[in-house]
Amino acid sequence: MWKTLKKRFIGDKRFYLMVLAIAVPIMIQNGITNFVSLLDNIMVGQIGTEQMSGVAIVNQLIFVYNLCIFGGLSGAGIFTAQYFGQGDDEGVRNTFRFKIWLAVLLTGLAIVIFLTLGEPLIRMYLSGSSDGGDLEAALRYGKEYLLVMLLGLPAFMMVQIYASTLRECGETVLPMKAGIIAVIINLVLNYVLIYGKFGAPALGVVGAAVATVISRYAEAAIVLIASHRDKEKNRYLTGLYKTLKVPGYLIRNIIIKGSPLLVNETLWSAAMAMLAQCYSVRGLNVVAGLNISNTIANLFNVVFIALGDSVAIVVGQLLGAGKMKEARDTDNKMIAFSVFCCLGVALLMLVIAPLFPRIYNTTEAAREVAAGFIVIQAIFMPQNAFLHAAYFTLRSGGKTLVTFFFDSVFVWCVSVPIAYFLSRYTSLPVLVIFTLVQIGDWIKCGIGFVLVKKGVWLQNIITEKGA
Repeated sequence: MWKTLKKRFIGDKRFYLMVLAIAVPIMIQNGITNFVSLLDNIMVGQIGTEQMSGVAIVNQLIFVYNLCIFGGLSGAGIFTAQYFGQGDDEGVRNTFRFKIWLAVLLTGLAIVIFLTLGEPLIRMYLSGSSDGGDLEAALRYGKEYLLVMLLGLPAFMMVQIYASTLRECGETVLPMKAGIIAVIINLVLNYVLIYGKFGAPALGVVGAAVATVISRYAEAAIVLIASHRDKEKNRYLTGLYKTLKVPGYLIRNIIIKGSPLLVNETLWSAAMAMLAQCYSVRGLNVVAGLNISNTIANLFNVVFIALGDSVAIVVGQLLGAGKMKEARDTDNKMIAFSVFCCLGVALLMLVIAPLFPRIYNTTEAAREVAAGFIVIQAIFMPQNAFLHAAYFTLRSGGKTLVTFFFDSVFVWCVSVPIAYFLSRYTSLPVLVIFTLVQIGDWIKCGIGFVLVKKGVWLQNIITEKGA
């Protein structure tokens, strides 16, 4: 039995070197980005609870936009990975052009929504008690931060278009390098602009937003210039902008396969925002505590997120090359590796849980809630690693409608109702509610296990152009 399990779920040295070669640069880039976000958060958190809460609420709202972009580009990205696996540069080029059109549309729509509905959206999270701070002050800080952050959305959009395509074609180092430089710029400017160092004005939350916007344009410049300079490696960029026309059959196929991904990411991110809103009705201390815990959790989550991205890249390319048996075998090993890695990461989070919230200049109640959130997130991390890898497995084979029901439909039909009902109609502590929402995902784990094992995702979606 052990030999069977070993053969099915444990790879050889070459396998792990291959996976890590793709995953580690993504981990480093995301890890550094989240580490600087953590430092940003701590810097803003030193000013006060209201400032930290206002910024956290806006970041939760912008997170919805970020995942809309991610979902929209991912639909085309399925085709990019498989075209690259076949060595079809023109196919990659056309998916790139589709990404440009879609990202511009989504970014324009997001800017209009945030400019017209920004204040009521922020107020949704300030409907609880004012324990721990001034709700109107938190609203004011949130609005100031949002207006500046909107200036950085076009740069973020371009980075995502280029970086996603580079990764789908196996190039993860350039986005990593650009990300590292950007976060260093962000960190330095945060220190200067938030606190008013070296003669600069002390701008507080506005300074944090200005630093982020500048760093995003710097990252975009690095990625675009370096990508186009390396013409031999990135052949598909040659002649990219000679036309922005995309073949009709490809538009149709991406919309058919990709629309569920876009809708899924939009609804899923909105569900995450709704869950946060449900917890926020228990007061400003909970808003602050959840922000603190999410900041450190995001840093640790880069492990299973990067490994999930690797599943989409590696398995997608194998499917595009028609290597179905190898794709299944590789997928089993990558899922097992992701879950195993997160067991170790979770233990480290448990050690940090009581210590990390002490860094913040907030109330003792907020610190206690934050520590509890961190412990719960650590306990359920291996579960989330499996769900993330299962999601990307299904997506790699173009089963986007299945992922839509597996991901966003599930969270809206199960997770959100649990949180909504328990937060409003019971007196259960918020940490108990948070735990019960995670336990609800056990159903999702069972569904994911069955879908992955059945191999419903084993298909090449680009064999027939008109298919």
